[in-house]
Amino acid sequence: MVSGCAPSAAPQLDDREPQFFTRAEWRFVNAWVDRLIPPDATGPGAIEAGVPGFIDLQLAGPYGAGAYWYMSGPFHPDAPATLGYQHPHTPRALYRQAIAGLDADVRRRHGKAFAALSPDARDAYLKLVEADGVGLEGVSASAFFDLAWRNTREGYFSDPIHGGNRGMAAWRMVGFPGARADFTDWMDKPGAPYPLGPVSIGGRKFG
Repeated sequence: MVSGCAPSAAPQLDDREPQFFTRAEWRFVNAWVDRLIPPDATGPGAIEAGVPGFIDLQLAGPYGAGAYWYMSGPFHPDAPATLGYQHPHTPRALYRQAIAGLDADVRRRHGKAFAALSPDARDAYLKLVEADGVGLEGVSASAFFDLAWRNTREGYFSDPIHGGNRGMAAWRMVGFPGARADFTDWMDKPGAPYPLGPVSIGGRKFG
């Protein structure tokens, strides 16, 4: 989990209309990824970078359905990540069931939804889930944490054509040139900042 500054209020929602998530799930996901990558002096947070919209689009499409994976088992959830996805639930099913279970658990503990918790309380709950300290019926809370954390990183650093990395902010933060056709002149200059802004697959430029 990435640490950063802790805003005093609940995060603003990604301004897109979700295609997969319900409104309640949308609020949960925005609050969740906001604490995985919060904004700080280094760069934008996950919400500013459009990560919730990226995850929503992925779950609404073939990825969410596990369309390109072997999903007939046997499954070995404790196997190394290098062996691929090892859960009987598709990503969209894992998100949907885990969010419902986690939000219900938070309401039992705190009397309010996860998205309504303070930043510190959300951080504490994320750590509990990451450590497999929350039992859910039918799905693994820690498996959801791992998948959501991976999807958050993907959305943060993906090409904007996929819905995340809004304004190529993450690329600008790390100095990544993106899909520029040729930057071989800089391959033999390790450590030297690349002087041009990034370019997306769709041809959009920044700088």
